[in-house]
Amino acid sequence: MAAATAPPSCPILPRMPRPFDPAPRALLTCRACPRLVRWREEIARRRRRAYADQAYWGRPVPGFGDPDASVLLVGLAPGAHGSNRTGRMFTGDASGDFLYPALHRLGLASGPRAVSRDDGLTLRHLFITAAARCAPPGNRPRPEELAACRRWLARDAAALPRLRVVLALGRVAHEAWLDLRRDEGAPLVKARFPFAHGAEHRPEATGPLLLDAYHVSFQNTNTGRLSAAMFDAVLVRARELAGLPRLPLTSSGLGP
Repeated sequence: MAAATAPPSCPILPRMPRPFDPAPRALLTCRACPRLVRWREEIARRRRRAYADQAYWGRPVPGFGDPDASVLLVGLAPGAHGSNRTGRMFTGDASGDFLYPALHRLGLASGPRAVSRDDGLTLRHLFITAAARCAPPGNRPRPEELAACRRWLARDAAALPRLRVVLALGRVAHEAWLDLRRDEGAPLVKARFPFAHGAEHRPEATGPLLLDAYHVSFQNTNTGRLSAAMFDAVLVRARELAGLPRLPLTSSGLGP
């Protein structure tokens, strides 16, 4: 597939008024999907032994990041004992242990560790959201649950006036973005934009570019399907497509 080039602007998305609140009451109190509500709350009650002394979040998890972000990272859903515990995307589990060091290396996060909502971590040029906001059983949200959650993905995207690149982690996130754009009237055929690690798509002439990567799940990173070098390369490309400045090389490689 030919590499896409970044459009000068992305006027297709309606803009949210600023300042933007990524955690409105309507999201935090959402109970639209009974199966997910039961699961997230059951996990929060039972807890994992290692976190028995911690109060779990147990609610829909809001997006977070730089309100001036040019890159929107879309994940799958909160982890049962990660984001469903901490209340912040990719925080407190193995996925975050892989993701945030990479973001830090590429100058997109202030530090390499994410342990809690109040650990001081900030993002630069990047906003993180997800296709589903509640932890699903087996990490598998159903189609109707993804459809019910799509308005929150739309809301986060609409809040980013400088958005140029959507980085989809995994096939579900990739499909969620295409479904959102089609629901909002984009004349696209999903089959023309198949998911593949490192693939670049331009579903719309004036819209954000869609860049794919394997999900940073423990299953992918532990088996070697996704290596740190592979993911760094995608992040470097995301920076390029978003028009961000090149990072200097340090003795340990790329660095902020």
